[in-house]
Amino acid sequence: MFSTPAGPRRPPRLALSLLALALAWPATGVQAQTSGAARAPAQNPSPNAHLALPSLGDGEGLTVSAERRLGDRIARSIYRDPDYLDDPMLVDYLQLLWQPLLAAAKQRGEVAPELAERLAWELMISRDRSVNAFALPGGYLGVNLGLLAVTERPEELASVLAHELSHVSQRHIARMMSNEQRMAPWMIAAMVLGALAAGSNPQAAGAAVAGGTAVAAQQSLKFSRDMEREADRVGFGVLTGAGFDGQGFVSMFDKLAQASRLNDDGAFPYLRSHPLTGERIADMQSRLPSAAAGVGPRADAPVRSMGLPSATMHALASARARVLAERNSARWSAWVQTALAPTARPGELYAGALAAQRLGQRERATELAQRLRTAVAGSDARGMADALMLELLMSPGMPANPTLLAELRDGALASGSRGPLLLGAQAAIASGEAGRAASRLQVWVVDHPRDAQAWQILARAHQAQGHTLRAVRAEAEARAAQFDWDGALERLRAAQALPPAQRNADPIELAIVDSRRRDVEERLREAMREEDKR
Repeated sequence: MFSTPAGPRRPPRLALSLLALALAWPATGVQAQTSGAARAPAQNPSPNAHLALPSLGDGEGLTVSAERRLGDRIARSIYRDPDYLDDPMLVDYLQLLWQPLLAAAKQRGEVAPELAERLAWELMISRDRSVNAFALPGGYLGVNLGLLAVTERPEELASVLAHELSHVSQRHIARMMSNEQRMAPWMIAAMVLGALAAGSNPQAAGAAVAGGTAVAAQQSLKFSRDMEREADRVGFGVLTGAGFDGQGFVSMFDKLAQASRLNDDGAFPYLRSHPLTGERIADMQSRLPSAAAGVGPRADAPVRSMGLPSATMHALASARARVLAERNSARWSAWVQTALAPTARPGELYAGALAAQRLGQRERATELAQRLRTAVAGSDARGMADALMLELLMSPGMPANPTLLAELRDGALASGSRGPLLLGAQAAIASGEAGRAASRLQVWVVDHPRDAQAWQILARAHQAQGHTLRAVRAEAEARAAQFDWDGALERLRAAQALPPAQRNADPIELAIVDSRRRDVEERLREAMREEDKR
């Protein structure tokens, strides 16, 4: 699913194939058999309790710690995939949707305290243009650029995130793995590889589960239908509890249902991993009157509708996703022409400006970006428009505008949001103010130690100041943030091997390097012990 948009798809990797356990099977057949004890009642009962379906039970065959370790291993492989995308502006936007959903799930009791503390709850973006999202073990969730691009309003995208969050909170992946422990390893491997292949080649998927695995595959198909229904039910409550319009579920289902009636050429793998049925669509529609009657957001909810992103902000994020996923220059040119119209909307202006920059039309890009800033002045989308302008001004060959650049840089450095901050830090380094960038980033990584990109930019800031030891240590932290323990250890040892003049000039940092080296070595020993157990 993390594959290159253009050209032949790479063969699925076994390290990534476990993502197929996130319900990547068409649901057909009779009602699932369930396993495990019933989930304990939530401390804060769902307001839709009278509509609730029975819980499917706990994933008692896989501990939370084991699931997190498995998820970390899969995440490490994804971080290395060329299609993994850490775009700070899109990550910021997704967090505006994700954090209210997670807060609502916790308050409703859908996310137990142990899961809240021990799972990652991290979103990962793929450059893939196909419309897809998926849950992985350990609380990791994947979102394709194609899904961002096709949704029209924030509640549509939020409905998908709420659904996937519910797969994690209800421990569906752990329960599927527990259900399949009776199978031989080669059968599980064939199944997950076949499910992964289903994202792009249904025929290959059929071949992968042919022969002796057919019965096992059928059992998995039966098990996933109730999971999908439960994720719908819980996800709807989480969506409305976070303050989003429950109509987002229905409108997203309508989009997917319409796509399923067309000739699906692989652009909608979400339809195969989360197959729609008339029953599921009708169930979501039946819940809307209850939500409208006040069964959705409560007065004591931890989030408020007014704090959620607007449709205009979503249009900018969707436009960014479309351009970043597209490699066809003809499409870029078409977006530029659309943006040049006097009646162009904010999303069209954003897409046109970014596309013009990619086409090398520098002056046109800044012109469209300035029109965008004017169009969204006073709205919550202004920050994204300013960040785009700063991004364009830092691009090679752009016309110099030092006054505007300094204004946007200073505003970005003062921002509490990750996207503007990282852009502002890069602008500060480029303008000879690496000290400002380093100072701001040091504060950020204390609160966000797993922000690999922030560590990488901090390394550049330290290097620009001549602080080699700190720069090498920051490089090590960037690798550790993505579970590349071998790479982190190599960088830490390189820091300790620096010439005495560079190494001993910063004794406190040297002590931190020594402590972190021992931490990373212990991580590697733990990994080796786990391998020996298997």
